[in-house]
Amino acid sequence: MPPAVECRGVSKMFALRTRSPLLKDRVLGVVRPHLRDTRRSFWALRDVDLIVESGETFGLIGPNGAGKTTLLRVVAGIFQPTAGTVLVRGRMAPLLALGTGFHEELTGRENIYLAAALLGFSTRQIRAVEDAIIEFSELGEFIDAPTKTYSAGMQMRLGFSIAAQLTPDVFLLDEVLAVGDRHFQDKCFAYLAKHRAAGRTFLVSTHDLTFVETICDRAALLLGGRLVVVGSPKDVTQRYHNMLAGLA
Repeated sequence: MPPAVECRGVSKMFALRTRSPLLKDRVLGVVRPHLRDTRRSFWALRDVDLIVESGETFGLIGPNGAGKTTLLRVVAGIFQPTAGTVLVRGRMAPLLALGTGFHEELTGRENIYLAAALLGFSTRQIRAVEDAIIEFSELGEFIDAPTKTYSAGMQMRLGFSIAAQLTPDVFLLDEVLAVGDRHFQDKCFAYLAKHRAAGRTFLVSTHDLTFVETICDRAALLLGGRLVVVGSPKDVTQRYHNMLAGLA
C-alpha cells in the first residue's frame, strides 16, 4: 500500500514581531510609549522529509520547541508549509489541543455536529455516531449544557470522543492521551489499540519515551525544526537520551 503520510522538504517559517525601545532610551533608562517595531523570521521546520507507512504507528520525539507540534499541524492542514509538500491518503482525525475550537455558547451536542463537520463528515454520518460519541465521553446530562460551563478535562474528553468515534484512516495525536482521569485514559488507550489492530495509521508527538518504545513501529527525533534521525523506536530514543546526556 502507498504511504499514509508523505512530507517532502517541508519547511515552516513564522514572522515574529517584537516592540523594543531605541538604543538611546535603553541607555538613558527612558520609558516611551512608542516603541520600534522589529520583525524576524523563525523557522519552526526546515527541510523535513518524512514517510509514514499505512497502518504504522509513528512517534515524534524531541524537546519543547523542536517542531513536533508544528509538523503535526502542517500535516493536519492547520498550517500551510512555507516550502515543501504534504500528502495524506485517507481521512484524518487531528487530535490536537482537544477542546479548542468549541463554540462556548453552543451545547456539547451542538459542538459535536460543528466539530465533526469541520473534519469533513456529513450530517448523516454524524447522526449515526452521535449516541456513541456521547456515551464514550461519559458527559451524561452535561452534553446539553453550553461548553463554556465545561471544565478543561470535560472539553478534552468530548474532543477525543468526537475524533475517535468518527473512525478516520489517519490519527494525528499531540500529547492528547492525558485526558480526564485514569479510567478515561485507559479507555482511550484501549480504543486506540483496537484501531491499531484494524490497520489505522497513527502519527504521535509525545514526551513519553516509554510509550514510543512499547507502542510505536518507528520514530523520529526532531531538533530545532530539523529531522535528526528516523529509525526503530529503541535506536531513536537512545539517540535522544545520549543527546540529553551530552554524548551526541
